[in-house]
Amino acid sequence: MAMVGIAFSLGFIIGPMIGAGFAAYSRRNGVVDIFLYPALFSLLLQILDLLLVVKFLPETLATTKRAKSVVQNLKESLNFIDPRRLVEFAAVKGLAAADRVHIRRVGMAYFLYLFFFSGLEFTLTFLMHSRFQYDSEQQGKMFLFIGIIMILVQGGFVRRMAPGREKRTALMGFGLTIPGFIIIALAGTQALVFLGLALYSTGSAVVAPCLSTLVANYGRDDQKGTVLGIFRSLGALARAFGPLFSSVLYWSFGPTVSYFIGGLMILFPLMILKR
Repeated sequence: MAMVGIAFSLGFIIGPMIGAGFAAYSRRNGVVDIFLYPALFSLLLQILDLLLVVKFLPETLATTKRAKSVVQNLKESLNFIDPRRLVEFAAVKGLAAADRVHIRRVGMAYFLYLFFFSGLEFTLTFLMHSRFQYDSEQQGKMFLFIGIIMILVQGGFVRRMAPGREKRTALMGFGLTIPGFIIIALAGTQALVFLGLALYSTGSAVVAPCLSTLVANYGRDDQKGTVLGIFRSLGALARAFGPLFSSVLYWSFGPTVSYFIGGLMILFPLMILKR
């Protein structure tokens, strides 16, 4: 899981650098639509990604385990669409009652963490522009700083972590994220903001891989893909609605209140996982 996290962190490093490069090119050459080239480049990467998946990732599900009909498949697909069924991990059949309680707890902690985390992360560019007048290139360098910390933590610490310490380490990640956002909320200097960014980057670097490893312990071997798929779907759902919630909070009450409240909200997933 740490290696998957490292891949995400690499994207977090390279992506903003590419965006900053496009911004600089557009400004130097008087391009009116500064989003044109980044959008086309992103489309090209998505097409390339699809081709790589088709070429190098063959279907691993045995024919005997596939849905027998389209109707059956559609009925079962509700387990992956309905948020209530996602939280319940309804598609994972045959789980012991205690295991289902534990997996729901991990899934809910992950959803709430990403809901608040991704929302505050989304408004970070607004904060840096309004508070310190950061332009697109400086924003790219800021995300480069975040990505470097994440890859160092995941490659140097999480990857070498002894099995069985995932829950404790995830709780530590929650604990680092809270003061990180509160420091950002109250910071009046760039140095303090980057201290907060360092804490929240370190926290986020350990939370996702540790929770992924925790949730992967549940279910039979042939259910691991379903378990992780539902887990990632909860993350995608959080990333869809978290920025909407945080943006309303940010533009209604300002960065100080929104980041302070958002930091405190991380206490909820921490308490859920700690139980």
